[in-house]
Amino acid sequence: MSSRFLFCCLALGLGTAFAAAPAFRQADPTTTPGRQVAPFRLNDVRDNKLVDLADSKGYKATVVLFLGTECPINNDYLPELSRLHADYAEKGVRFVAVNSNSQDSLARVAEHARRHKIPFPVVKDPGNKVADDFQARRTPEAFVLSPALRILYQGRIDDQFGYEYRRPGRPHRRDLAQALDEVLAGKPVSVARTEVAGCFIGRVRTVRTEGKVTFTRDISRILQKNCQECHRPGQIGPMPLFEYEDVVAWGETIREVVSDNRMPPWYADPKFGKWANDRRLSKEEKDLLLAWIDEGMPRGNPADLPAPRQFPKEWQIGEPDVVLTMPKAFEVPAETPKGGVPYKYFTVPTNFTEDRWIQAAEARPGAPEVVHHIIIFILAPGEVFRPDAPGAVLTGTAPGEMPLVLPPGQAKKIPAGARLLFQMHYTPNGKAQSDRSSVALIFAKQPPKHRILTNPIHNRLFISRLLSIPPGADNHRIEASHTFREDVHLVAFMPHMHLRGKDFRYEAHYPDGRKEILLSVPRYNFNWQTLYRPEKPIALPKGTTLHCVAHFDNSDKNPQNPDPTERVYWGDQTWQEMMVGWIDYYRDNEKP
Repeated sequence: MSSRFLFCCLALGLGTAFAAAPAFRQADPTTTPGRQVAPFRLNDVRDNKLVDLADSKGYKATVVLFLGTECPINNDYLPELSRLHADYAEKGVRFVAVNSNSQDSLARVAEHARRHKIPFPVVKDPGNKVADDFQARRTPEAFVLSPALRILYQGRIDDQFGYEYRRPGRPHRRDLAQALDEVLAGKPVSVARTEVAGCFIGRVRTVRTEGKVTFTRDISRILQKNCQECHRPGQIGPMPLFEYEDVVAWGETIREVVSDNRMPPWYADPKFGKWANDRRLSKEEKDLLLAWIDEGMPRGNPADLPAPRQFPKEWQIGEPDVVLTMPKAFEVPAETPKGGVPYKYFTVPTNFTEDRWIQAAEARPGAPEVVHHIIIFILAPGEVFRPDAPGAVLTGTAPGEMPLVLPPGQAKKIPAGARLLFQMHYTPNGKAQSDRSSVALIFAKQPPKHRILTNPIHNRLFISRLLSIPPGADNHRIEASHTFREDVHLVAFMPHMHLRGKDFRYEAHYPDGRKEILLSVPRYNFNWQTLYRPEKPIALPKGTTLHCVAHFDNSDKNPQNPDPTERVYWGDQTWQEMMVGWIDYYRDNEKP
């Protein structure tokens, strides 16, 4: 299962990215409004027209936005910035975007501005001189200036997007819009400074050649092992982490996300279970990476570099045997209609004349920015669609989820003449898009020893009535279970909840009375839905009950909560809730 992003580029085009530069002055969180900034005269990257900040004649205020091309939160805000420009430009407010990233070339900035149809000038800040004068730290960061170029507001655009949350619908507080309304009304800005969630600006900096820890000898190997699978063009990571220059430009952001344990993303409690796909850095790797950044990120001897890690070029699973695509595109609206976009279903014939065993499968959205998830179901000839039936699910994709890749000897079965049913969940993002998604399949080269089945544990008919989360409840408990009627081995877990999901736990209740926690996710993240594969299949004897326990936070302490005053029920949309303990397993006595 997979997600998509597209990133690249370092060459500055306007100077040497790693020339000596003054030390970066960190923005003072206690800075008071009223500080004056110097005017700049730079050209729009698209049409080369001069943007003169000093020429404020006819403007009641100027909004200067520090933007990048790769930061996910930055790009999440681009539709809202277009809406703000449309609302305030006619009221006498000028908008200007500044790109100060050393890793963003002039051509890359121009392409990004065109692709996202940014409706106001975008300029390149060589040597991050403008960012230093403004004391800007992150992308996206907003400044509201008076006609005399005094800072009236500095901070975030609003509170819709954060490091680990995305509020559905509208933000709770529109900080930039509120500041502009107050300025236009001739009032002082009531909240003149807010903290910004985003990526650090990639400033030019002096770097060293040698040190105790070097990129070529030490850091490159950590990145190959732990990061590059996602941080490469076309994959989920928001920047490529191959070349020394790319890594150095993102050094401060890397320090922050590693220190905060946001990256690599992994949410399983280490006290329970060992996992084949554990993404965490070891303590030694983490200490080495942070020490390298602290020492100035020395490059080292190029001869110490390991051979580049090789990745498939088109599909993460490798060269597919067949690719099946939705028969027609679905037009995703720009705005979410009342009640949301209902799940859409598209049937695709396989035209298989014999049973096929699937070793790997990868679902790929045609319009990844608006596809929240895909689930590919198998419809055998003559069967009625039953999404909860064992063997009905082939694969899918959701934020943070990787493709289905089974080890030798394990496979999923698509019967001869079967059809695939694409379940599509679309989430409009302010820009109308056309989606035509696909799935790639790789056939098992040998008859498998075990047929893998995917099953949801949710007691749906019961939970759909029981799942009623009261307004303001911050630790609402829901349970579900499944008892196996045969000996089985578990090979994967994937807990699923929505925006109010707080934690999730799988427990095995054995026939002899023993209980064991198989997986505990104490901090569930809806925006990074992880499949957990144990190092070895977990044996569950006949009569074992797999018990799932989840808690939900419907209070105002949950930054993702759409509305803490509402009672929440079971439903498909993200502002509703689910409680599903997905598992992959095989039956010991089943002969494929």
